[in-house]
Amino acid sequence: MLFIDYSSAFNTIVPSKLVIKLETLGLDPALCNWVLDFLTGHPQVVRVGNNISTPLILNTGDPQGCVLSPLLYSLFAHDCVATHASNSIIKFADDTTVVGLITNSDETAYREEVRALGVWCQENNLTLNVNKTKEMIVDFRKQLREHPPIHIDGTVVERVVSFKFLGVHITDKLNWSTHTDSIVKKAQQRLFNLWRLKKFGLSPKAFTNFYRCTIESILSGCITAWYGHCSAHNRKALQRVVRSAQRITGGKLPALQDTYTTRCHRKAIKIIKDNNHPSHCLFTPLSSRRRGQYRCIKAGTERLKKLLSQGHQTVTQPPLTLSGCCQHTDSTPATLIMGIDVKYH
Repeated sequence: MLFIDYSSAFNTIVPSKLVIKLETLGLDPALCNWVLDFLTGHPQVVRVGNNISTPLILNTGDPQGCVLSPLLYSLFAHDCVATHASNSIIKFADDTTVVGLITNSDETAYREEVRALGVWCQENNLTLNVNKTKEMIVDFRKQLREHPPIHIDGTVVERVVSFKFLGVHITDKLNWSTHTDSIVKKAQQRLFNLWRLKKFGLSPKAFTNFYRCTIESILSGCITAWYGHCSAHNRKALQRVVRSAQRITGGKLPALQDTYTTRCHRKAIKIIKDNNHPSHCLFTPLSSRRRGQYRCIKAGTERLKKLLSQGHQTVTQPPLTLSGCCQHTDSTPATLIMGIDVKYH
């Protein structure tokens, strides 16, 4: 995996190139002209005390802080796609990740993908920040081999064993101890603020609202991706934070296990209803007589089978029921729904 970092991605967008891409996507010419007018002719000044610099007119870049900026950047980068079937390019605003599946120790497609991304950046006036770009290798083979480093513009990309991706710490061992340790530490710091509020005599409801906003939001961030696969030790550490907050607030707080189960259920329902979701094909309905029930997700490897069956959780809310058993198949799609763990009936 190659975690890409751009140097001021939003500030380097060329409006004329963006408009050409919008027209290619079929947007109305009037709307394209409005976007071009919106992105050009921005005056900029620097103020130090009572002194103001001479205005500078900007005709490049996407204004940061504007609600349209992430959307416009996503449209600008819509043609940044993988050129090889074994690779994927994952994008979230200006965060880009290249994921390559390497088989038979052949890294050709992966390295060509990185080179193609570099060419795309040059063509679109984007600069890769090599110092902040990181590579992580996930390899579970018993006999590990040396992987040559990736070079971008003559600079070696640093290889790491852990990386914080969209707020979640991912490790090369695919365990979640680093992530849980991080959020437990952060949540414990917020507990001190909760304890200080106690002397103001707030109502239990106010305490609960503060907990949900400042502590639970940390503990439950992206919970469907990692909670089902973290160790019992990590879960106990997380739940200790909840119990500490419960003693301070004096009211009952939802267990993380319940929060995880509820959110997994909601995510599964959304995936099933969305025919365009990449993981929609993983849910196979049972016979017509058992409407609303789905077979469990097939597992193509023993490792994936253990991931899908670890931390069994029963999803009882209607209308979703997943049943059956883990099956080993060579034709299983490569996509993995992280965190939807169910008890197999």
